[in-house]
This record gives sequence, structure tokens and C-alpha cells, in this order.
Amino acid sequence: MKKQSPPSTQRILELFSNTNVSGVAYKNKSLKRAIINHLDLHGEFTITELSKELNTSVPKITSLVNELIEDGLLRDNGKFDSTGGRRASIYGLVSDACYFIGVDVKRYYINIGLMDFKKHLVNLKEKIPYRLENTKESYQQLITVIKDFLQSHHSKREKILGLAINLSGRINNTSGYSYSYFNFQEEPLAEIIQRSIGIPTFLENDSRAMAYGEFYAGDVGGARNVLFVNIDYGIGLGILLDGKLYYGKSGFSGEFGHIPFFNNEILCHCGKKGCLETEASGQALLRNFKEKIKKGYSSSAIKRRKDNTDINLLDIIGAANNEDMLCIELLADVGEKLGKGLAVLINLYNPELLILGGTLSETGDYLRLPIKSAINKYSLSLVNSDTQLRSSKLGEKAGVVGACLIARDKTLSH
Repeated sequence: MKKQSPPSTQRILELFSNTNVSGVAYKNKSLKRAIINHLDLHGEFTITELSKELNTSVPKITSLVNELIEDGLLRDNGKFDSTGGRRASIYGLVSDACYFIGVDVKRYYINIGLMDFKKHLVNLKEKIPYRLENTKESYQQLITVIKDFLQSHHSKREKILGLAINLSGRINNTSGYSYSYFNFQEEPLAEIIQRSIGIPTFLENDSRAMAYGEFYAGDVGGARNVLFVNIDYGIGLGILLDGKLYYGKSGFSGEFGHIPFFNNEILCHCGKKGCLETEASGQALLRNFKEKIKKGYSSSAIKRRKDNTDINLLDIIGAANNEDMLCIELLADVGEKLGKGLAVLINLYNPELLILGGTLSETGDYLRLPIKSAINKYSLSLVNSDTQLRSSKLGEKAGVVGACLIARDKTLSH
């Protein structure tokens, strides 16, 4: 077998591009991608095993594996004793062949990570202080965070092939437009950021990216129809049907929080009244908490604050997890209302798995049990019996892992 060469990013991009390729060259390129995808999904394999799995001759697989080794994408991981008695070489992907960056933008902080070719998260910076607003200042701060992260990985810069950014609100991931944040120019936001950063850039809705990360890197137990509910200041929904993200026509699916669910006069940030978010979100929890404090209720959540205007979700979550009764009761109210909304989704989608993610999911059973009770009460028992309810396994990392995976998939499918 040929010796492994240092990976060339140009060779990698050429391998995953179909431009100006036809005939035998196209077939060889497709087989190389099939080899990489098989190793990506299933781990290490011998030439003989790859030949059987891909229904291709041993000489052909041997030739293509040699070329992939020369390109720096595969490596010979040594020999092992096969059942036939002859020691066979086993092959796998090269972890540091290339890298991808995922940027998960939250309301008050940013998580940013670096993922290698084998989908390992090799570096993660969490909760970088930030304030998400639809302003040029907030946009510039985001660019600064990304550039600082790139600078800290200067030695890997040439191997970083793609970057994905999660934002809340309406995102058209095909065109690269953001309709909720940083929409001051006519150009797609993805193109503007790509020009500033110098790396192919993709945008994704935050809840959808979290669902993607949880599906591929969490533990979904083989489930193919999965709903991921992002319970934060707002409510988002990532939908996976038969193992594939559901986008809708323009990528705006999953606006679960803006279903007109309540007959109230509370104005939602979308401009309408009665949305689910007005009663069953982190923003609603915060509003209800402040109203209770004004009425004379006490809570450990305000002990470290000068006044209740500084209170945020993390204060309430921390207090609830320390058995603060007011916060627990308010969470139960939010959970019951949210569970009623989720019962509608279960009746509509009949999912195998419903995952609770986002900041409020960190309260565990204080939120999950009221949700579960409401689901049982308001959805059809024949339907909800198919659905397992659980919290995100990846937790805070779901968004950044999802963004890295999206950057990888988008880059290697162009």
C-alpha cells in the first residue's frame, strides 16, 4: 500500500464536487465517496469487507483505497487476525484531514466548536458573553468571536473547509438569508459572513441544528421520526421525518411557538397575540416570575440581584434546582401549557421520540413531569403510547455539534 500523504484540502473539495466529471472518472469518484461514507458510518474495514459491502471487485477497491491514502483521507491502521488465518490490513478515515466550525448563537452567549473529519468535537468554547440583537454592533461582535476562534486555531486554518451558524428565527438555509436577525442588507447573510471570514458559510435555524446534532451524535435509539423541542426564551421545533430534517418550502417549518394557542391579550414578539410562546416559554416564565415578586412573593432567585429587572432564566433554573418552591410552581405551569401544545404535535406526527432541549430542559423533572402529564391528558392514548419523552443527551452541546455536522455535510455535498 502507498504511504499516506499530508491531506490536501483542494483534493478533498474536488473529490466531493461533481463539476466537469463524467464517465469512468465520475464512477471512480462516486466509489471513493462511497468508501468514505461507509467508513464514516461504520468505522474501520478491510479491503475484502469493503469489496463485499460496496459490491465492487477487490482490485478496484484496492486501487481506490490507495488513491485515498495518497490524498491523505484514509490511513492503514495496521493488521489484525482474520478468520482465514491471514493477517489483513484495516483502514479508517484520517481525523485531521480537514475541520469544520459550528457557531451556536444564543440570546446572551455563543458556543463555538471545531470538529474533525471523523466527527469528533476537538475543541469547544462555551458561553462566550454576547447579546443577540438585530443591530450592526451585535453582528460585528459575532464576527469578532468567530475570527478570534479562528486565530486560536491558526495552525489548522488551511484545513478548515466550512462553517455553519445557528440563529433563532426564520432562516432560509438554501439561499442563506436570515429574516429575523442581521437583515440590514439585500445580500444573503451567509454570503456577507463568508466574505468577511473567508470560509464557506452556511446558516441554519437553531432548533433545527440542535435536532440534527441530537439525532446524529446523541442517543436516539434508532428512532427515525423525532421531534426536538428547543425550550428557551422562545420555543422552537426541529422535525426529523424518516431520519431526514423537514424544512418546508422555504425552510420555515417548526414555528411551533407561534401557534395561536391562547385567547389572551399578550403581544408576542412576532406581532400577534395568543401565541404559545406568550404562556409556555422562558420569556413567559420570566414575566410570570417578575409579576409574582411584585405581588410580594419571595424567591432565592433574587437574593444576588439588586432588583428583579436583572433576573434571567439561569437564575430561575438555578433556584428551581435548589428547590425554590415559587420557581418550581411557575415551571410546572409552563410545563402543563407546553405539554398541551406538544400533545397536538404528537397527534399530528406520531413520533417515536420527543426530545426536550434548550435552557429550560435543564430543570429536569420539574418541567418534564408536567409536560408528560399534559401529553397524556390531551393527546390520543393510542398515538402517545408510541412516543418516548426524554431530555436531550447532548444538552448544551446539541447546537454546536449540530452546526459542525451541518457545516461538514454541506461542504462535502457541494
